[in-house]
Amino acid sequence: MKAMIRRMGNSQGVLIPKPILAQLGLEDEVDMSVENDALVIRKPRKKAREGWAEASQAIATAGDDVLTMGEFGNADDAELAW
Repeated sequence: MKAMIRRMGNSQGVLIPKPILAQLGLEDEVDMSVENDALVIRKPRKKAREGWAEASQAIATAGDDVLTMGEFGNADDAELAW
C-alpha cells in the first residue's frame, strides 16, 4: 500500500488507516525506530517498573512482606538527635 506524506503543522506525517491500527492493536502511543532504511512502528514495550505497585500490594495483602533480616538497631543511634 502506498501512502502520501502530508504536512501537519511544522511537521510531516503519514496517515495510517484505522483497520491497520486495529489489526496491530496500536492505540494512543507507539515506538518508532529506523531499521535498515525502514521506518518501524511498534507497540510500546512495558514501562520500567510497570505493575510493581500492584504486585507489592498483592504481596502485602497475602502477608508475605515480612522483613528478611528482621529489625535491628544501631547502637550508635542513641547519640543522634532526630
